[in-house]
Amino acid sequence: MSLEQKLQQAAEILVQLGMPRQQLNERTALCLLCLLDMKPDRQWSQADNPLVGITPIMDWSRQHYGKDYAPNTRETFRRQSMHQFVDAGICLYNPDKPDRAVNSPHAAYQIEPTLLGVLRTYGTAHYQPMLQGYLQQRQTLAQMYARAREMEMIPLELGNGQTIQLSAGAHSRLIKDIVNDFGTRYVPGGRLVYVGDTGDKHGFFDVAFLASLGVTLDNHGKLPDVVIYSTTNNWLFLIESVTSHGPVDHKRYGELTTLFGKCTAGLVYVSAFPDSKTYAKYSSVIAWETEVWIADAPTHMIHFNGSRFLGPYS
Repeated sequence: MSLEQKLQQAAEILVQLGMPRQQLNERTALCLLCLLDMKPDRQWSQADNPLVGITPIMDWSRQHYGKDYAPNTRETFRRQSMHQFVDAGICLYNPDKPDRAVNSPHAAYQIEPTLLGVLRTYGTAHYQPMLQGYLQQRQTLAQMYARAREMEMIPLELGNGQTIQLSAGAHSRLIKDIVNDFGTRYVPGGRLVYVGDTGDKHGFFDVAFLASLGVTLDNHGKLPDVVIYSTTNNWLFLIESVTSHGPVDHKRYGELTTLFGKCTAGLVYVSAFPDSKTYAKYSSVIAWETEVWIADAPTHMIHFNGSRFLGPYS
């Protein structure tokens, strides 16, 4: 069977599964084929269920179907194809480790077991009856998996009585510690401006207040993980949650300085770590004139040179 024929079959299945029009494209068809390890010369009865991440999906598409997507389309694969598969219950997210952080390089997807059994009958007389049976129960399956994902979320209570849900994992647990422990100790009475999350539907962003400080953004993905405003000192704390990457090194310091260049509040840069072991991995790259906070020693901070402690520089 030709590459295009197999892609056309995958596209037909997407229609039968009721995927939205925005996902009826070659990219999403390739995602489905990869989830099944459905190489051009394989029969549907040979469909498999490997654990695959976004980059491996792109590599697989290039290797087996000659479809070469630019590296900067990785987020498009994740946000415009795989998210919809997960939401629909078509595939599972991190079934091997449900509490894995969303920003983990090891994040993985796997075809939903019931659907795998259905698709193995594609092209046979059994397919349509099995597909109809699957579609009748799919909403229930999707709800079940959504509830399972929700149970892994980390609740964070904000000062205004609102509660948001952060994605599971060490990164989000540290974000919670930053807001609850760091904020209470070092920015008492502070105003929470931004709490990022590595998921897409959760987080907190006071856009209007940040704009009142002179900062308007078209992509909040550039922001640090947590932003807190000190009403007492007119300082803006820019805090990175560091579990596997992303401290305020010299490159990030420059990015944040540019991003907040018009801010009317003084800027304080903080790298937060869950423990001293993680901090030790990054201690050699921390930028000067920034602060370090370690969650398992919350009453202490490490100051990286400069003439003042815990305060902005001109």
